[in-house]
Amino acid sequence: MRALILAPLALATSGCLPAPYDPLPTSVYQWERRQQEITRREAERVRLCAIRDKDSDGYDRDCRRPGDPE
Repeated sequence: MRALILAPLALATSGCLPAPYDPLPTSVYQWERRQQEITRREAERVRLCAIRDKDSDGYDRDCRRPGDPE
């Protein structure tokens, strides 16, 4: 009976665990790939924000960055 109560509780709290540790790259190639991925993601974010309605809540949430001009 105790297992029936604890099993769902364990499954429910498993979502609260932090993401697995992602070690930093160790080679020059890995660092370059990492930087290219960061650049690609930022360019995609900027592209999507350019076509989004600037008055929407989603724009404020996804496109505004601290220090951006209003």
